[in-house]
Amino acid sequence: MAGKHSGTDKRAKLRIDMLREIMRIRMIEERIADIYPRGEMRTPTHFSIGQEAISVGVCSRLKDSDSVFASHRCHAAYLARGGDLKAMLAELFGRATGVCKGRSGSAHLASPERNMYSAPIVGAMIPVAVGAALSYAMDNKKNVAAAFFGDAAPEEGAFFESINFAVVKRLPVLFVCENNLFSTHTHLRYRQPDIPIYKRVKAFGLPAAKIDGNDALKVYDTAGVFIDSIRKGQGPVFLECMTYRFREHVGPNYDFENPYRRRAEVEYMMSRRCPLQRLKRQLLKDATISDKDIESMQRKIGKEIDAAVRYARVSPWPSRKDLLKDVY
Repeated sequence: MAGKHSGTDKRAKLRIDMLREIMRIRMIEERIADIYPRGEMRTPTHFSIGQEAISVGVCSRLKDSDSVFASHRCHAAYLARGGDLKAMLAELFGRATGVCKGRSGSAHLASPERNMYSAPIVGAMIPVAVGAALSYAMDNKKNVAAAFFGDAAPEEGAFFESINFAVVKRLPVLFVCENNLFSTHTHLRYRQPDIPIYKRVKAFGLPAAKIDGNDALKVYDTAGVFIDSIRKGQGPVFLECMTYRFREHVGPNYDFENPYRRRAEVEYMMSRRCPLQRLKRQLLKDATISDKDIESMQRKIGKEIDAAVRYARVSPWPSRKDLLKDVY
């Protein structure tokens, strides 16, 4: 790239960085999916494959001092937030060097040094994010608390209670709904009224929008506008990102034969709506990047993953004498 002074150059670098991060998350999860059938990982795994652009787009806008609270499908948020890959894989392998000392597994990834936390209960981290935002407001900090959750969260009472409290107190919260249309095997149409989630939320009086969550740059730009608004003290905002998970609800496999969605539908989303392929095609088309550059990226990421897998496999198991430590 020519220089670092023009807005065009900065935008090009941003797009390349986002492509690299989405590709990295995809490759990491695909490696986990390859390893999982061997029985070396015993934790249930909820993959973010197909949904990576949301975490990457939003986290690219957040500061180190901000906080992120994710759901059971937390791999992408953890990695986009800068969580340590070796510690993540060690956790999935159940080793003592894991992010939670091998005790939590895939759905509880946390990186306190990066202000990132998650929990598997549907909607559980939304009120926690609101609590963090309340502390920011009480301490007169300009930090933002971002809560990531799926489209099943609006079926939980804590969802609307949290939004109500955040609006009343004008708290610095970014609510991010990763709407992949399914709660396990049940489509949204069978679970909720025929009113978009963001429109229902608007009734509380906070700004809300629905966007294509598989368009990384759209997520980045929209999240930027919303986060700027939050930092100016204008209260919480709600972003509904439409997306689609490529693999089964939990586990490394594809569920083409499961009747809750058709194989043709999944294959269409994988070929035409994939966030990674869309951004890659766009950058290749306008010559921001070349095939050679992409191959180089893949090699470097592959080597990083290889090293992390080796680290996890040779890491020690948790000790029996520590079984009750850190248990509350």
